[in-house]
Amino acid sequence: MDAVEALGLVNRIYERLSGRRGDVRLSEDYYEGRQPLSFATEEWKKANAARYSGFSDNWTRPVVDAESERIRHTGLKIGDNAEAGRLLWEQWLLNEMEMQSSQGFVTSLVTSRSFVIVWGDSATDEPRISWEHPSSVEIEYDWENPNVRKAALKTWVDDSKEYATLYTPEWVFKFERPRTGSESERESQAQQARVRGDFTGGWEMRTLAGETWPLRNPIGVVPVVEIPNRPMLGSDPISEIAGVMPMQDAINLLWAYLFLSADHASMPARVVTGQGPPKMPILDAEGKKVGEKPVEMRDLAEKRLLYLTGENAKIDSWEAAKLDVFTDTIEVAVGHIAAQTRTPPTYLVTKTGMSNVNGEGLKASEIGLVKKTLEFQTFATPAIREVYRLVALAMGDTALARSVRLATVSWANPEIRSEAQLADALLKKKQMGYPLEYLMELDGIEPLEITRIMGMAQAEQDALIGFGAQQAVQQALLEEPIEDAAA
Repeated sequence: MDAVEALGLVNRIYERLSGRRGDVRLSEDYYEGRQPLSFATEEWKKANAARYSGFSDNWTRPVVDAESERIRHTGLKIGDNAEAGRLLWEQWLLNEMEMQSSQGFVTSLVTSRSFVIVWGDSATDEPRISWEHPSSVEIEYDWENPNVRKAALKTWVDDSKEYATLYTPEWVFKFERPRTGSESERESQAQQARVRGDFTGGWEMRTLAGETWPLRNPIGVVPVVEIPNRPMLGSDPISEIAGVMPMQDAINLLWAYLFLSADHASMPARVVTGQGPPKMPILDAEGKKVGEKPVEMRDLAEKRLLYLTGENAKIDSWEAAKLDVFTDTIEVAVGHIAAQTRTPPTYLVTKTGMSNVNGEGLKASEIGLVKKTLEFQTFATPAIREVYRLVALAMGDTALARSVRLATVSWANPEIRSEAQLADALLKKKQMGYPLEYLMELDGIEPLEITRIMGMAQAEQDALIGFGAQQAVQQALLEEPIEDAAA
């Protein structure tokens, strides 16, 4: 691939990357509670929308957090080669992937995908792993076989330039161009670091001291892996809150209606009988009255004024506003969110279907969430396994990279149980003959900690054996008959 082909590939991939940034930003805004007031009529918006523009009753966050808190990668098992698994797990820990993976899984749930890049660190000669935002990275897959990565693009900005790195199996091309300014210099550095460019072209070759251009890719494969959320055949991954957002808009609007109704109900209303509505004088350029015009009906409504005209006009009473109409509808809407996202109603503080439910019923209500988490693990497992393979390649160990392809990726049990329940289950499995090391894996203990515990158990066993041998010798000495002195 020459420079012209590489530049054309950068522009093509960048177009797709730019195309999804708006959806990514919108999903993150909803997750963080920045939600526009939707579905209201234009007349209502003109009169009231500004008052409630900063309010949101955010249900998208618990939908994501209920699942993400159950997703935790705990280790890697490569057949009987425990040492190889521990070696790769050490690299995972050295790159702070416990923290990065937690952030990455949340991002995948919210935006539908995230990415992991593996590369060698020339300063330390160790693999460097970074979890990347979907607004910054995109992969070019083979058109015939979508499981094959043909190239990948990573973009980022600093205070003056935008950078692009194109990864191919053979080469790494680096480009740069002037950056698009941030929306405000008062934004946080994280916000200013968001790539907001939506135009192609203008890229120039980027070279660093001591580097050739392009760089040869020592790994031999595209070192970028996508972590998708619920991908479908022939389609894109799906955001966990894509279906929640319209219902979230409806809930916010119902709260605005409720607040407005409560506002009107809390203010005194006045009724004027025996005369018509007041009129506003019309003044000429010199300030003289030249006519009259009726007061706007909107002004009368906002000031809670009612005029009854005619000799037969009379006044009656009216009931206070029924605000429970809104809260009951909001309760139903939250129940719909719980059902559609398989989130337990108890997480969303809804009474729908959860009246007089015992502990077993509450446990059963979490089955959908557990199954959804296991489904995410099914999609994420091949990607995590590929990350470990790239780590092995970055370490220059091709034999380890081959064995990783059949490795088992371990996850914490997404079903939340009490310590007593877990201990009881592990004890029963122990009585069935399960080995201690496997029971510790079921307990969610990390590989390095398992090794330490197994060493402690072995030392304890050796000490008991030694103590037992010593007692046996002492007992034998005590039981040895004393020879008769005369004999």
